[in-house]
Amino acid sequence: MENKEKDVTMNEPQKAQSALAYVRETAQKFLDRETAGGILLIIATIVALFLGNSQFSEMYHHYLKDEFVIEFSEHFNFGLTIEEWINDGLMAIFFLVAGLELKREVLVGELSSFKKASSPLLAALGGMIVPALIFASFNSETAYIRGWGIPMATDIAYSLGIIGLLGKKIPSQLKIFLVALAIADDVGAILVIALFYSSQISWFYLVGGLGIFVGLLVLNKIRVKNLSWYITGGIVLWYFFLNSGVHPTIAGVLFAITIPVRPKLDSKHLKERTTRNLGQLEEADIETKNPLQDIKQRLILKAIKKDTENSRPPLLKLENSLIDFNAFFIIPIFAIANAGVKLDVSFLEVVSSSLGLGVIAGLAVGKVTGISLFTWLGQKIGVSSIHSSLKWKHILGVGMIAGIGFTMSLFITNLAFTNPELVKVSKISILIASSIAALIGVLILFLSSPVQQKNKNIKTLHRNGK
Repeated sequence: MENKEKDVTMNEPQKAQSALAYVRETAQKFLDRETAGGILLIIATIVALFLGNSQFSEMYHHYLKDEFVIEFSEHFNFGLTIEEWINDGLMAIFFLVAGLELKREVLVGELSSFKKASSPLLAALGGMIVPALIFASFNSETAYIRGWGIPMATDIAYSLGIIGLLGKKIPSQLKIFLVALAIADDVGAILVIALFYSSQISWFYLVGGLGIFVGLLVLNKIRVKNLSWYITGGIVLWYFFLNSGVHPTIAGVLFAITIPVRPKLDSKHLKERTTRNLGQLEEADIETKNPLQDIKQRLILKAIKKDTENSRPPLLKLENSLIDFNAFFIIPIFAIANAGVKLDVSFLEVVSSSLGLGVIAGLAVGKVTGISLFTWLGQKIGVSSIHSSLKWKHILGVGMIAGIGFTMSLFITNLAFTNPELVKVSKISILIASSIAALIGVLILFLSSPVQQKNKNIKTLHRNGK
């Protein structure tokens, strides 16, 4: 038993010394959770559509408009409707997680070098430009042109959820390509929201918010690692942006930029402290006593645990603490609050509207066209290449699946239009386009799998000399 305790103790510092393993673990958790979260999002969408088209419809919309007030004192209180808390509050955390993911990918992931990033970045660029142009071609002379940003977005949770359902039928590199593409797509959506979907600017609050942002950068610069300082500043930053006229979700992205990457304890000092702690542990009576009986052992183990925690980058700690909340709560709650559109408009009415046609064509046709075209152009001019395990059928399939614009497209719809009828047509169009994109994308990827497997089997036979 005592030897077992010793082995467990030895494993902790070994794990702590591998910062790269922690980064990989974070990335893998992101993929797994986003896949499961995408499936939950599908369920949330069905629930929302049921609520919006059932006898509970009136109650559903009534509760979303109810105000929830936080009272700090009798002279200062702060309130938003439930819908605003979700769309302006929870979605700021959604964008914070997106910002942290982006920062991680730029530092050590699929966007960490031009060679790695060029292909998904070009694909994302094409997947934004072509849908916007298609929408504009349908609506350039209409009042609907403000919705040009709606078909530009890719829903990372839904897309990865659909990809996850295919399991090992597709190459693992395709998931990585989609993640990098979707994160780059999120950056584009963030810029579009900040530049084109902000209301009248309050310079007092905007300058105040930027001042908080600079203050958080200074904390990072002077190597303050305690996340509580950043979280407090981030909440104030969000409040200032909420009142500034720039959409408050942008505060989440700015906040992510300020989070430190370097841990409190670097690998060199961790190694020194761990060696010292293990030396002290060797001197303890570990043969006859366990940590419950020996306070010295408990203190040493506590020190090892604390050092292990301090060796983890604050950025990854914050991302890991929020990623479940984001995938399993924020995104499904957003879907329940925003996807409950009343389906009292016929399909013919939707597709006969230039707004509906622009959204459907932009997502279901523009995305796959833009992603495939820009990926091909990148290869043709020699600035990018796709992984050897990927074929053009995979790019076409993932391009279709990227046409699932659900969460971000619904979000931009709420910013683009105030007329309830336009919002309804737009949301129904997003649901139609996302369904088409998902079904065709899955079909393409599913049909590409047997050919791959057959070719693999033939190559195996040749290698075996049969």
